[in-house]
Amino acid sequence: MNIPRMGVPEKPAARMSMAEQHEYLRSRFSRRAMIRGGAVTLGAVAGGVFVPGATAPAAVPTPRTVPAAETVDGSFVAPFGRHLAYGTDPRTEMTVSWQVPVPVRKPFVRIGAHPWDLSRRIEAEVRTVHTPAGIGAGPDHTQYYVHARLTRLRPGRTYYYGVGHQGFDPAEPHLLGTLGTFTTAPDHKAPFTFTAFGDQGVGYHGLANDSLILGQNPAFHLHAGDIAYADPSGAGKTTDTGFDARVWDQFLAQTETVAKQVPWMVSYGNHDMEAWYSPNGYGGEQARWVMPGNGPDRANLPGVYSFVHGNTAVISLDANDVSYEIPANLGLSGGTQTKWLEAQLKRFRAAKDIDFVVVFFHHCAYCTSTSHASEGGVRREWVPLFEKYTVDLVINGHNHVYERTDVIKGDRVAKKLEIGGTVYPETEGVVYVTAGAAGRSLYKFSAEESYEGHEKDVESVSSFVCLKDGARQNEDVAWSRVRYDDYSFLRVDVTPAPRGRYATLTVRGIAETGARIDHFTVARRAK
Repeated sequence: MNIPRMGVPEKPAARMSMAEQHEYLRSRFSRRAMIRGGAVTLGAVAGGVFVPGATAPAAVPTPRTVPAAETVDGSFVAPFGRHLAYGTDPRTEMTVSWQVPVPVRKPFVRIGAHPWDLSRRIEAEVRTVHTPAGIGAGPDHTQYYVHARLTRLRPGRTYYYGVGHQGFDPAEPHLLGTLGTFTTAPDHKAPFTFTAFGDQGVGYHGLANDSLILGQNPAFHLHAGDIAYADPSGAGKTTDTGFDARVWDQFLAQTETVAKQVPWMVSYGNHDMEAWYSPNGYGGEQARWVMPGNGPDRANLPGVYSFVHGNTAVISLDANDVSYEIPANLGLSGGTQTKWLEAQLKRFRAAKDIDFVVVFFHHCAYCTSTSHASEGGVRREWVPLFEKYTVDLVINGHNHVYERTDVIKGDRVAKKLEIGGTVYPETEGVVYVTAGAAGRSLYKFSAEESYEGHEKDVESVSSFVCLKDGARQNEDVAWSRVRYDDYSFLRVDVTPAPRGRYATLTVRGIAETGARIDHFTVARRAK
């Protein structure tokens, strides 16, 4: 990269880190603004992609929390895109989030135990994101995301809530149809269900999977990254001009039916890094989502956190930090995330009321898809910890398929786990599930599909693992047990047990048709 005296790259490299891309935009913008004044020429960013030659007004946009100013009559503005998320303690905390298309005054949430009693009113904050014309494919566009953090809730209680602002009060009789409900986590061990997938986007298949998930009545949902695909490339190439922030509006409207009543817990994938907004690419995400703030670095790693529901601890990781394949944020945490992960695993394993530990993130530890396959950075940084602390289930996205491994320890098959089988992680090893077929275009396998009712037993599958600097290491693996290359999601039923008996996770892969494509059981002695 050539750096002239003013410190502005004249020709961007084919692939830059998130921080370099963000700084390039800021520096080049400032330089042109000083020279020309007014409108400037700069690059369009598409989630790690710099595209020279676009134009934008003279401003450097950053997500910010601002008081909303009224520009229209609030009675003409209806909120949309409601989505829930647990707070740090899911028993007593919930965040309600939504969008408005234009600025409103005094946004709030009403909440109560009954739809006719919404006496508790909590003020909300507005986070505004401005994307100028020329940043990708969209026009000048401002988005208004609204969030209200609810605390001091009662465990295991169902609440009614409504979102509003000055001029739009959900407690008014004619607006009661806009109310939603949510249920806090219990303060004891009880059976529950959760669902998971990754790589959704906007479209028919993403909508269909949302509908199927709602029918499972989950306590919460895990989204393993690549959420909306406002950035359609996500690969650090200079040929993509498709970034369009308005896709997020479409996504949140599409997802509202389920996310307004099921906590929608997200991790971030490569398509979720949008360099225009912040050096780490997550500035836009921090405006749109409010996840538990208990990770090692909420500012740089907003998608890293943990929570506990009943007897199950869930850990969300940011695999962009360790990805060799797409290194735009490689090393972002400086090792802090891995140290935090080990501390969390150690703490949860020592906790007397936690039986299961589930970890989810984007890039796959083990997958044989012909597109991305396995991520060497994840294997090096985190897999040894998963094995050391006998993690019960690892859920990934990134590859747009369903694939499930046998029981793995030390990169080898520790136990064949046939469809319908049972794994005992305490003594046997870890099972990895790729659930990345939530809605985007599908990938393929090098081997035949093999799923429930259509088993094809093969001795090995030819695949590869992504290494540093774009290298790939070919490997023939024996751990690929289930392969399904159509749309699907994951359902997990958690069943506690008395101390000393086996608590279980019943894991099912479910196709968009509703058919079961895989099932197995994770069993562990209850504490």
